[in-house]
Amino acid sequence: MRSSIIAGVSFDLLDAASRLAPRVRELAEETEAERRLPSELVQTFGEAGLWRACVPEGAGGIEVWNLNDLLAQFRELSAADGSAGWCAMIGATSGLIYAYLDPAVARDIVEADSGFCTGGVFAPSGRAVPADGGWRVSGRWTFASGCQHSTWLGLGVVMMDGDDVRSLPNGTPDVRGVLVPGSDIEILDTWYVSGLRGTGSHDVVAHDVFVPEERTYRLIGGTPKAEGTLYAFPVFGLLALGVASVALGIARGAIDELVALATQKTPSGSRRRLADRAFVQMEVAQAEAELLAAEAFIINELGLTWDEAEEGSRPDVAARARLRLAATHATRTAARVVDRMYDAGGGTSIYATSRLQRAFRDVHAATQHMVVAPATFELAGRVLLGVEVDVSQL
Repeated sequence: MRSSIIAGVSFDLLDAASRLAPRVRELAEETEAERRLPSELVQTFGEAGLWRACVPEGAGGIEVWNLNDLLAQFRELSAADGSAGWCAMIGATSGLIYAYLDPAVARDIVEADSGFCTGGVFAPSGRAVPADGGWRVSGRWTFASGCQHSTWLGLGVVMMDGDDVRSLPNGTPDVRGVLVPGSDIEILDTWYVSGLRGTGSHDVVAHDVFVPEERTYRLIGGTPKAEGTLYAFPVFGLLALGVASVALGIARGAIDELVALATQKTPSGSRRRLADRAFVQMEVAQAEAELLAAEAFIINELGLTWDEAEEGSRPDVAARARLRLAATHATRTAARVVDRMYDAGGGTSIYATSRLQRAFRDVHAATQHMVVAPATFELAGRVLLGVEVDVSQL
């Protein structure tokens, strides 16, 4: 991943996660207790370039050219703390929105915002009614990760004609995203959950907020206005890989934690450390193999799909289906790996102070995201079997 200079500031994402991970780990308990990313990490993530990683270079972004390196950053941060890794992933991938805006509009937004960070919710849970020069937007969206530190939010809406849903020429509803300043949005304190507590994924509400036409965009059926391989890459595939990378990172952290515990802990009634038990040895070995295999599947499919995009051709349906399959498989595998480590940790795992307990809760929260839900297996299976399927979100 290249080093970039933006507004006189050099960004090198290659070593960002390694440099930041120790502090992320130190702040993990605070992140969880406050149910949001600490302001220190918001600032340092921004300074490291994570918030601009997927923003077009022409709009003041970094526009990463090596997705493997970016996903590795998500994994390393998530190994230190799943919530912090999730926030990094959301803030980075949300930058893809700016590729769908007019370049001048995107540049004006990004360069004018010293604390720039974007979040949002893709689901069309709001409505937009026509207004002079744009739209009036109202609605309520759930799972708005990082909304408290995001200066801009991309929100899914259904475009309306009076009381009727506006239709596209093919008869489907006109569903778009709208980019709204965070200051125009009300945040409801709803994020009381089992896992990924530190992501601050509260509900957000828009009350008749005006959005100019130039700040609307289409991720489904839309064409990026920015050129480059990153924006020819399947957008929903990249989002799924981001979620999977967080899950893989959480699993890596769980293995590391169990290894550290096993070398120190001697269970009650035993003279042998956990590390000396055949069961634990087998569990760690199998977990390591499963995790590395899942990562390899992603790296392989990402490489093949990236090559297609780099050659200027849109990756075909089969390639996009395999990409989604790799992401879902990796997320589910990560959960199984964490379960293994949680079980091997014995009674230690159930304490609130145990990182194994947090990993258990966090990874099972990640599995619930729609882009890696079990239904993705059905979607990929239909493509592989040649059965008719809606591929608009591949």
